[in-house]
Amino acid sequence: MQRISFFFSYLCKMNTNLIRNDFPILSQTINGKPLIYLDSAATTQKPQVVIDRIANYYKTINSNVHRGVHRLSQEATGAMELARETVQKFINAKEKHEIIFTKGTTESINLVAQTFAQEFLKEGDSIVISAMEHHANIVPWQQVCKQKKANLLVIPILENGELDLSNIDELLSKNVKLLAITHISNVLGTVNPIEMLIEKSHKKNIPVLIDAAQSVPHETVDVQKLDCDFLAFSGHKMYAPMGIGILYGKGDWLDRLPPYQFGGEMISEVRFEETTFNELPFKFETGTPNVDAILGLETAIQYLQNIGLAQVSAYENELLNYATQKLSEIDNIIFHGTAKQKSAVLSFNIQNVHNSDVGTILDQLGIAVRTGHHCAQPLMNILGVPGTVRASFAFYNTKEEIDTFIEGMKIAKKMLSTA
Repeated sequence: MQRISFFFSYLCKMNTNLIRNDFPILSQTINGKPLIYLDSAATTQKPQVVIDRIANYYKTINSNVHRGVHRLSQEATGAMELARETVQKFINAKEKHEIIFTKGTTESINLVAQTFAQEFLKEGDSIVISAMEHHANIVPWQQVCKQKKANLLVIPILENGELDLSNIDELLSKNVKLLAITHISNVLGTVNPIEMLIEKSHKKNIPVLIDAAQSVPHETVDVQKLDCDFLAFSGHKMYAPMGIGILYGKGDWLDRLPPYQFGGEMISEVRFEETTFNELPFKFETGTPNVDAILGLETAIQYLQNIGLAQVSAYENELLNYATQKLSEIDNIIFHGTAKQKSAVLSFNIQNVHNSDVGTILDQLGIAVRTGHHCAQPLMNILGVPGTVRASFAFYNTKEEIDTFIEGMKIAKKMLSTA
């Protein structure tokens, strides 16, 4: 039986020490200092139960799925399809076949971009994104717009990092064929009003794709309540392995889209003269799937549910507020992203100091943050900076770690600042 910590003996308070014991990587030292991992927006660490699930798969039922009558193949297939049902229930999809396994958010968005453009985008049409998008939700649309001689329209942002929606009704014109937008910015932490944007778009018969890579690990996402048409997220940002992601699509939309890749598994019948394609979800799942990562994703979801996403969100918000207050007490800190509704991400710079220099000094102190443009170069151009320092928090972080991070920032500022 898999080991799962007994969080519910601490119903009213997140027991971070108990949780941290579930993450073996957090016990190590970096440069002789205890590791303080503040880079969960890039990828989260993995609990022991997820690691054990992967190892157990290879020890007991490793086999190709959907292709064998022997016992191991049947067991692996059954486990994989149960995992699909777990994902379905986790995001409250209406049907199991609306859950497509991909390599991650990037592949999920590329899948929709290429297939949607092939069927529904023509010269003079438009796709709408926002100025705060990750490259994964910019470049695919940029490329299909070039292919089809369509237009890529951008929702601007305000100085505080919120969307500028003053002209949204005009922007969502009759020529717009799809809105693709992030739920939460990976740089600014801004939580976008996607419910309102979906409602406005649907009134004009515009489908909506949500990049939920930064939201699904931190709060409850209900696709039926949102009424989004497509939603993409990655396992590695929610305590699951790398190389696994999810594309949710409403069944009627997925039925209308052509296959994305071709080969084994996604076919019904192949002849040299013609090929017929498989039903959903297999139409979009070409070749041998990443079964171990799929099972790891299921266990990560169960782990999150065991803690409770409401509890996770409340605690991470507490960490964000604490870190924001402490960091704001240091002179010459410039914050990027001060929206009213934020997730547990802090992007900032020290005035006249390069972000990578700050990250290097923090690393020497055992503190892991992300520096650079965070795969959002257009946003950096708007902010007028080459990059930022980004600290992102998860439920395995503590206020004591934030205190150490703040002391590290003071050291970095003293060493680097000319102000």
